Amino acid sequence: MKKYSAEFIGTFWLVLGGCGSAVLAAAFPDVGIGLLGVSLAFGLTVLTMAVAIGHISGCHLNPAVSIGLWAGGRFQAKDLLPYIIAQLLGAIVAGGILYIIASGKAGFDVSAGFASNGYGEHSPGGYSLLAVLVTEIVMTMMFIMVILGATDKRAPQGLAPIAIGLCLTLIHLISIPVSNTSVNPARSTGVALFAGDWALAQLWLFWVAPIIGAILGAFIYRFIGGEEG
Repeated sequence: MKKYSAEFIGTFWLVLGGCGSAVLAAAFPDVGIGLLGVSLAFGLTVLTMAVAIGHISGCHLNPAVSIGLWAGGRFQAKDLLPYIIAQLLGAIVAGGILYIIASGKAGFDVSAGFASNGYGEHSPGGYSLLAVLVTEIVMTMMFIMVILGATDKRAPQGLAPIAIGLCLTLIHLISIPVSNTSVNPARSTGVALFAGDWALAQLWLFWVAPIIGAILGAFIYRFIGGEEG
């Protein structure tokens, strides 16, 4: 249970830190952190948790990462469902705490999005379903490739948390305007449950696309990163 508890705590921190920065601080009057700050917040949650719990659970914090590591031959199938459940529970609890905090301010309107991911009229930049689908697949694919590469036993030791955290930061810098950046079904679910309405109706894409991207990334890394016979 220790590794499942670690995944719960880690995913809780990712959603509270990342989505919390978007909901509470991104557009704060005069000193808002903006898209750069939100991107850094997501990266920092992964970096800090990779150091804190990486040696306990591997610090997946993301159903797509768990599936990608399984497809990449780094994770046992028997642990997939428990990991995904722990990640979802951590994300939902974080979403609930964020809702309590955010709703303590007059004028709070959860229907404004609550850091939810979306396409079409609910994309921050008005991007189409196809554009969001391609973005989420490609960004997750690259994320998994970086994770597999950085944690490869042949890679420089001790740098994986930095590489993975900065990769997630870069992904957000690219794709927040397109989809509000998911690459993580748990992150999307944790806030969509509280936003409801369109966020739940569009949630399917932010499960399907990251999982496809994760499997693609795993297969590509197994091809380019496999040791020569």
